[in-house]
Parts: sequence; C-alpha cells; structure tokens
Amino acid sequence: MLKHCLKWVSIAFSAAGTLLAGGFAPAAVAASPLAKAHWIGTWGAAPEPPRPGVGKFAGTRSFSDQTIRQLVRISAGGTHLRIHFTNEYGTNPLHIGAASVALVGPSGALEPGTGRTVTFAGRPDAWIPPGAPYLSDAIDLVVKPLATVAISIYLPGHTDPCTCHALGLETAYVSGPGNFVDKPFDAAQTIQSRAFISDVDVETMSSGGTIVALGDSITDGFGSTPNANSRWPDLLADRLVAQHGREVWGVVDMGISGNRVLADGVGDSALRRFDRDVLSVPGVRYVIFLEGVNDLINSYGPSSRPLPKDPSAASTKATAAALIAGYRQIIERAHAQGIKVLGATLTPYAGAAFGKRAVLYSPQGEAQREMINRWIRTSGAFDGVLDFDAAWRDPKDPTRIILSLQHGDHLHGNDAGYQALVGSINLALFR
Repeated sequence: MLKHCLKWVSIAFSAAGTLLAGGFAPAAVAASPLAKAHWIGTWGAAPEPPRPGVGKFAGTRSFSDQTIRQLVRISAGGTHLRIHFTNEYGTNPLHIGAASVALVGPSGALEPGTGRTVTFAGRPDAWIPPGAPYLSDAIDLVVKPLATVAISIYLPGHTDPCTCHALGLETAYVSGPGNFVDKPFDAAQTIQSRAFISDVDVETMSSGGTIVALGDSITDGFGSTPNANSRWPDLLADRLVAQHGREVWGVVDMGISGNRVLADGVGDSALRRFDRDVLSVPGVRYVIFLEGVNDLINSYGPSSRPLPKDPSAASTKATAAALIAGYRQIIERAHAQGIKVLGATLTPYAGAAFGKRAVLYSPQGEAQREMINRWIRTSGAFDGVLDFDAAWRDPKDPTRIILSLQHGDHLHGNDAGYQALVGSINLALFR
C-alpha cells in the first residue's frame, strides 16, 4: 500500500490539464438550465494549536525541506477543486514551495493523467502570513463523489510547529530532503495528522450544499479504524451519496478531539471557532452540533481540576444552564446566516476513564447531561434533533454505551458504534 501511494506512474502535471482516457468522468448530476456553478465544502479538518511535549508524548512537530503527501476522501463530487491551506497558529510566514493534487484509485495507486499543479494567483508557490488561512486557485480536475485525492506539499524552509489537525486517522507520507510533489518518493516517515490543510471545496452546478459536523472526539472519529473512513460524518456522506438524489451534499468534519463548547483547551472552544469552522465553509446549509461531554467531564469528573476560587468561578462551571446558553449562541449565529442547526443529544459515558486515576464520569455530570438532552429533545430551539443518546445507550443501564458499540473506553464509538449513529439519522432532514 505504501509503495502504491507513493509511486507516481507517468502522471502528466499541468496547471489546468485535460483528463486522459481512463481518468474519472464527471458524476451524473441533475442541474437546471439556469443553474450556476458554485462552490461547496467537501472535506475538512479543523486546525488546532501546536501542543508541547508531555512525558512520553511528543509535541507538535516542524518540517524542513520536506514533502508531505496526504490522502483525503472527499464527500461531494464536482468539476473543479480548491484547497484551503492554513498557517493559523504559526508565528512566522509559511512558505509553500510547491503543491500538487492527483486522484487515487481503488487499489491505492495514483491515477495516471490526473496530476495537477496547485497554484496561488497563478504562481506555483505561496507565502502564508502568520495567523492566516490561504486559498488555492481553482484546480481543473473532475472528481466523483467519495473520491480519494492525494495532496502533496513541499516545504522548503524550516516551519513553525505545525498548524495541524492531530487526529488525522489517515496515513500521510513525509519525504527526506527535497521537493517530490510531482515525483515518486519513499517515505522517510509517516504521520497520522493533517498538516497545513484544513478544507477542500468542489465546484458544482447541482442543488444541495454543505453539512458541517461540529463537535469533539466523537465527531472526530476517535476509536474508528484508521485509513477506513469510518468516522460518522464519513458514513453520513456514504448514505447521502447512496440516495442518488438530485441534490449533492458535501459533508465537512470539524470535530476536534477533547474540544469543549465553553472553554478553550484542546483547540479553541466551539463558540470561538464557530465563524472559522462553520461560517467560512462555502455552501453551508446545515450544522450538526454534538458537543458538551468534555465540558461536563472537566467540571464534574472526579479527576477534574478544581475550579478557580474567585467570583467568576460560577460562570466557568459547565452547568446544564451554561451549556444550553452556549447552544443558543450557536443557533442564533447560524440562523443569522440562514443556516439550520441540528442538535445531537449527548451520548452516555458512565465507566469512562483513562486509567485508574483518571475517572471521567460522575453522577453530578450525568444529571447535567440528562437535563441537557431533555432540553435538546423538547425545547424546539434546534431545527431538528438527532438522538445519538438513544442510538448508543444500553437499555439495561442508560448511563452507559452498549458494550458492542464502544471503543473500549466507554466514551467513544467503534466502527459499529459510528454506523449506529448514522443509521439513526433521518435523511429527510436535509432538503
């Protein structure tokens, strides 16, 4: 698999080439005679701040004079691509020396004739300012729904610690010294994070739009099989494509493992990152919001840190009322842009622990979770409800996930668990 992914077999590169015979053909999509081409999001990975090394865990890495080849499986297809690069947590300019894309076939080999040079305002390189995202030019490459795309980036200088998405769940290949964006290379290293890329868009003339999944590690796919696209947003994309309807839906996964609604921690809080990770995605029409368990764990878990003893301490505690106020903020900000929000109930987590000393569950946190779920189901504040709690809870003990659906930590799903979440979604909500 590694050799297939890294060996480029007679791939002709051009800034806007024509697909050779045997390349991917446009997907059959319905469009009215007056339809206009427009962009929608088809893939995403939320940027995260670099992390320092702790104990046996290495900190976020840097790169120097290396090529990174990353595979992404898109959701919706289209006639053109564009890529969002990111230096949003960098403190110095990031030099993209060269970049390319190509399609990956079912065997894992790159498709001959599909290689394209990525350009920026017509140039083959770019300097991304510190703290900034950066959008490529449109890339003339037809992609089918659920296609896999290889994105290769050459980084000629020494980078800051990477603006990465930590839980990539897809093997990426890092070269030794040199520019290999249009050449084969043997990987000097492999990583499973998303480095310096945050979104992929496609251009389409079909109706539909983008669905953004905003959440924490459950949305990020923790516990699913690496290199298998088994996160629940991936599986939702599978179901939507299988409908063969007139509408084309892109599904963009903006989950961050460890993320919280009300406070920064692992990544910016959902309230802080909402504009970047939702409102900036082209064509977004729906948000699926599943987040809050980490807030409860940090406020009520027996292993949680004591809250600061000051007058503001009450406002930092993630009570049901505080989280519901945060949910209302998300809803109002989305509605102001004409976006509908589907609220997912918080899943059970009794028994969750990281070792004997890091117990995450508490009866106090459970009481808050139940109040929150009652509000999600009955308030009418959301435009629709996805009852993920009901999909996972054990009928014999509703505070726990069904044993066969959890990853082993009583907090995250396995592949079957994420399939159960997606199977519970009424696709008629997206219309």
